[in-house]
Parts: sequence; structure tokens; C-alpha cells
Amino acid sequence: MTKKILLNNDVSIPVIGLGTYKIGMNDDETYRAVRTALDKGYRHIDTATLYMNEKPVGKAIRESGILREDIFVTTKLWGTDILNNRIQMAFEGSLKNLRLDYIDLYLVHWPVKGMVSSAWKAMEDIYIDGKTRAIGVSNHLIHHLEELLKDATVIPAVNQIELHPYLIQQEIIDYCKGKGIVPEAWSPLGSKKNSLLQDETLVDIAGKHGKSPAQVVLRWNIQKGIVTIPKSSHEERLAENIDIFDFRLSDDEIKQIDKLDRNRRTGVHPDFIEF
Repeated sequence: MTKKILLNNDVSIPVIGLGTYKIGMNDDETYRAVRTALDKGYRHIDTATLYMNEKPVGKAIRESGILREDIFVTTKLWGTDILNNRIQMAFEGSLKNLRLDYIDLYLVHWPVKGMVSSAWKAMEDIYIDGKTRAIGVSNHLIHHLEELLKDATVIPAVNQIELHPYLIQQEIIDYCKGKGIVPEAWSPLGSKKNSLLQDETLVDIAGKHGKSPAQVVLRWNIQKGIVTIPKSSHEERLAENIDIFDFRLSDDEIKQIDKLDRNRRTGVHPDFIEF
């Protein structure tokens, strides 16, 4: 079983989960990947309206044989539903697609310019209704969070952001922790665009621990208090990614990894997202 940390409303979230963006070419592949992950011990599955895979994700969860309360499920609100004032409808649509009675964490996927505060008010209403155990945001920079927090009555539980050793986002991490918001990393292993896992520093540290560079990066995440959701559909990598609880990085190794920061994104900058 993976370790958990408490969110600001005392809901527990597993520190490692499975990201499902483009995880399969079709519903059957997505279903198999999620079922395999659950069989390997994952208890945190992350999806979104945008991914168009909530149905196979939900099916895999329901057919896993694992108690619903033992699986932490995240999905997300897409920007067009904010723009078109369909936030409640979008949430109900996700519940219907997943065929679950509740969602564990519902996130605003990206900030919509001029609507950060109003979108959050609608999220608070959904939270009060009790069909999601926690609400949060994704891809929100400090200025977005400041805008949101001016009128918020519920503090976001999570801010899910692109985060890896080439984009450590320490200022946002520190800000979130200071507000009681748990930072969560998407694309924690980088991408083919940046060849992060071939970095000499990571390869060297991995060799010292008898681990892979990917395992070192994921361990770096959780030791910094960051929830992480690596994506993979390969059985061996799924098993490898979750096998990170039998070693510990030294403070010096964490500093070495922090120094790899290049402020290099693999995805869009949150200020320039378009819907």
C-alpha cells in the first residue's frame, strides 16, 4: 500500500497515483492500464473531462474488486464548461461517466482569465453538496491563487502543476504549503522532449541507490511533500514507479536534483491556455 498525507480538510490522499492523460489509444487500453495499476497497488487514479476516458477509468475501478473507499479518484473541470456556465452540469457529467457515487477530488483544470473567483465559488457549492470529498485547482500560478483566495470560503486542497527536476516551481510549492494547499506534480518524469531520465545527475544518484532515474525523481517528489502522478501503461514501469518506499534520498541529493531546474515546460504556460 502507498503512503498517504492529509489534505487541509483531513481527507487522506495517496502520495503516488496514476496519471491517465493519453494513457491508451482506446477505452480497452485505458481500462487495462488502470486495472493493472490497481492490481500493482495503486490506490489513486487521476483523470479529467478533457481526457475523454472517464468511462473506462470508472469501469476499471468498479470491476477491480477493491472497495470504493480504498481508491482515491480525481477528475477535473474543463475551461469551456466554466466559460459556458456549465460547472454543475460538468461535475454531474463526470459522475455519470465514472458511474461512481462520489469523487474524491475535483479540480479546476486550468484557470480561465477573469473567471478564477467565480469558478471557485461554483466549486465550493459542489463541495458543500457533498458529492466530492475535496476540491482544488490545477495549473494555477501564485497570482491565480491570490485572486481565488480573496473571496474563497474553502481553501483549495490541492494545486496540481507541471513539476519535474527541469521545472521545480519552488516558489509555487512554498506558496501553496504556506496556504495549506498540497502541491501535486503532473508530468513528474518529464517527457521525450526533455530526456530528463537520461540526466547524468539522476543516473548517478540512481546508481548509488540501486534504483532507476524515474524512481529517484518520484522519491524526490514525495520527500518534498509533493503528491505525484506518473503515467504509464506498461506493467513493468507501473510496478517500478510505485516501488519507491524502500529507500531515501539524502538532503544533499535532493539539493543536487533541485539544481537541475531549467524552468523548462513540456506543456503550455498557464497564462496562455486557450479553450
